[in-house]
Amino acid sequence: MGLKTQLGLPPYTITYFPVRGRCEAMRMLLADQDQSWKEEVVTMETWPPLKPSCLFRQLPKFQDGDLTLYQSNAILRHLGRSFGLYGKDQKEAALVDMVNDGVEDLRCKYATLIYTNYEAGKEKYVKELPEHLKPFETLLSQNQGGQAFVVGSQISFADYNLLDLLRIHQVLNPSCLDAFPLLSAYVARLSARPKIKAFLASPEHVNRPINGNGKQ
Repeated sequence: MGLKTQLGLPPYTITYFPVRGRCEAMRMLLADQDQSWKEEVVTMETWPPLKPSCLFRQLPKFQDGDLTLYQSNAILRHLGRSFGLYGKDQKEAALVDMVNDGVEDLRCKYATLIYTNYEAGKEKYVKELPEHLKPFETLLSQNQGGQAFVVGSQISFADYNLLDLLRIHQVLNPSCLDAFPLLSAYVARLSARPKIKAFLASPEHVNRPINGNGKQ
């Protein structure tokens, strides 16, 4: 990694499809931490020959120097440890893990809707969404009155993951956070962080679809 940096090459490489999907949270994290990275874009044509070489036959693939990782949440946790984004102590780290698992649960529900049942299932999904968002509002209310981050007084990898999840749900249903004032303010506050704001305004983010099937 040191040698790569000396040579002017980004120390990180994200190999993924040309969508936001499961990589936008790690991209936001890297951007906010002032890190550069390289994108290796995989198309439907280049995916079949690449797939057998991928550990779990899936993407993203993430390279940090000579370390190769698969599984998006393992990558987020690795970056959390790398940049001190894992809470200030063991108790906070446990809460960060809990939040991230909660994000994963809702992300899986969202992906199932998008890829298997969008037209028929959207109305029911949106109707049930407040029940799934409420735990995150509760967590915010229990931490400094909801004026900071989801855990503790410093940003964690789970914040980037939650921010991405909330933003894509605002695309699905623009009014979904209206009943959750702390979550609404949280999204606005984190999205306004200078490096995240710049990333969100970048062509790389704006022109990258959320999902790979044209839904959203």
